[in-house]
Amino acid sequence: MKKKVVLTVLAIFVIIQFFRINKSLPDYNPEDDFFQHHVAKAEIQLLIETTCYDCHSYKTTYPFYSEIAPISWFLADHVEEGREHLNFSNWGSYSAKKAAHKLEECYEEVEEGETPLWSYTLTHFDAQLTDQERNTLVLWFKSQYDYTKSNQQSAKK
Repeated sequence: MKKKVVLTVLAIFVIIQFFRINKSLPDYNPEDDFFQHHVAKAEIQLLIETTCYDCHSYKTTYPFYSEIAPISWFLADHVEEGREHLNFSNWGSYSAKKAAHKLEECYEEVEEGETPLWSYTLTHFDAQLTDQERNTLVLWFKSQYDYTKSNQQSAKK
């Protein structure tokens, strides 16, 4: 009985490996990238790219374990949801109002420690933010939010 269960589980594991995730990246305009619209010091750009871009852009780098189902399915779902919520690769397509809202969400999520997700930092040690890095990002996102909001108000006048 035990042998049949083990063989069944093993067979299921092998079979699900044939159900691959789609890792192809859609065509997008590089001019729409977030950093084409927001100038940041190299340190801040690297922090954002390291902690955010894998899940929130089309510049996703898939790790080796993304080849193993069902882990790959979890990763694909996570990246898809992340891009739906915020996509730095499509930033230029956001209206000024939407961009301001996304910037507000960025600083709130970083400030509250909601991002990067702990499940992401378990395997991406470079994405673990120190308190100083977290504060730096919060202040920078807030400054970009304030700048965007002031431009919106100027445009209305």
